[in-house]
Amino acid sequence: MSHHRLSPSVHEQTNALADALSALRTELELPGDFPEDVLKEAEAAVADRQFPDLDLTGVEFLTIDPPSSTDLDQALFIERRGEGYRILYAIADVPSFVRPGGALDAETRRRGQTFYAPDGRIPLHPEVISENAGSLLAGQLCSAFVWDFELDAAAEVVSAVVRRATVRSRAKLNYRGVQADLDAGTAPPMLQLLREVGRKRVDLERARGGASLNMPEQEIVQLPDGGYRIVAVPQLPVEDWNAQISLMTGMAAASLMLNGKVGILRTMPAPDERSLSHFKRQTAALGKPWDGQESYGEYLRTLDPTDHRQLAILHSAGMLFRGAAYTHFDGTVPEVAVQSAIGTAYAHTTAPLRRLVDRFVLVICEALSNNQPVPAWAREALPSLPEIMAYSDQLAARMERLALDTVEAALLINHIGQEFDAVVISGSKPAKNGNGNGNGAGNGNGNNGKGLNGKGTNGSGPSGVVQIAEPAVTARCAGEMEPGTRVRVRLISSDIATREVHLELVG
Repeated sequence: MSHHRLSPSVHEQTNALADALSALRTELELPGDFPEDVLKEAEAAVADRQFPDLDLTGVEFLTIDPPSSTDLDQALFIERRGEGYRILYAIADVPSFVRPGGALDAETRRRGQTFYAPDGRIPLHPEVISENAGSLLAGQLCSAFVWDFELDAAAEVVSAVVRRATVRSRAKLNYRGVQADLDAGTAPPMLQLLREVGRKRVDLERARGGASLNMPEQEIVQLPDGGYRIVAVPQLPVEDWNAQISLMTGMAAASLMLNGKVGILRTMPAPDERSLSHFKRQTAALGKPWDGQESYGEYLRTLDPTDHRQLAILHSAGMLFRGAAYTHFDGTVPEVAVQSAIGTAYAHTTAPLRRLVDRFVLVICEALSNNQPVPAWAREALPSLPEIMAYSDQLAARMERLALDTVEAALLINHIGQEFDAVVISGSKPAKNGNGNGNGAGNGNGNNGKGLNGKGTNGSGPSGVVQIAEPAVTARCAGEMEPGTRVRVRLISSDIATREVHLELVG
């Protein structure tokens, strides 16, 4: 009698996937529900809140976020001012809800940031703050830290101050809708100014040697039937323009703190010569050589992620974006103060609802900007923040990677034995001693976290990371392969519970 393995039903798959994603919370020891004392403290803070005396409710702020977002950290206003511009950038006043030394303060330090799990968000703050009173929702009276920028005709910052004020956002917009209006020529004047300023800020980024990896983001989308799908979402131009305003604010925050000799920066060293040399070799092998004459940031902006060889270059470029950290200081300026991908000193300050460190940066900057003493509780917290944020960042990255691995395994489970067209985004060859550790320098950096011994191989031979177009899956594949080439792969096995996918080269 012959036997064959029956593929699991859609219902069985959905249940297995839901169970596996839910198990991640336990496996990674992610935060659970807020303790009762934290919830009570948050509710009391909302009930007792007082609004700042400075009234900016007449300013027509608006927010631009993904459609489903309700934890809105930033609201924007832009107007033309002579040959230049004036920008008001309102940031949620999270410090007004968190009592230093209280239960909520301790809980946010334990969490570090909001975790975006596929089966639900794990917020940094209770929802009464993060999605209600503290969120810059349209029509709602809010307290905010308002950055007031004067820009010249080239969109270079001439002056920047930050003050607490009462604001009311007028509209909650989303990126796709704004981009469509801009493309159709129907966008209101403020959004046209965002495009104008955003493009000029991109030019300034290029001039200072800044860089960004414009990779399509892999998003896990929940379907109406309860299943999941991975969607590669290319970045819209308006997302870049909007991000430039946030970057500008982070740069202004860093400048304030460096001048005041107290604060915490987001730093990243410049790529070392070995990494740069390897990257140059990769670009030459993939047919779009970078000679180092132009900045690598300028070069990366020329790459097209829809071209399979250039997509492999973008993945290889991940090795240039390593070593990001938080650097605190009090009394002296740190020796290393630059975030090399941005090309200048930079601080996280525009997402306090979702990231712990921003709450402290806002308070420090507001004090320095108004010639007031920095609160002792903020100074005292500085030495502990780098470790808190590093652990939180590592945990968030691990959760994202394992969640993607789980969903990828689920998407492939009914395709055992089938063949797929794929693109090699990194490859390795067997080492001379036969231990299968590959070439070292070009792996485990920008391959979505899949190291040489990661998902899909047992580490005993040559392998690489391939990207399958449909379903959208990135996985390690056994075999010797060259980055940027098209290959045919066969699915040997897929297991949701272990998150393991085994592929092999065909031919």
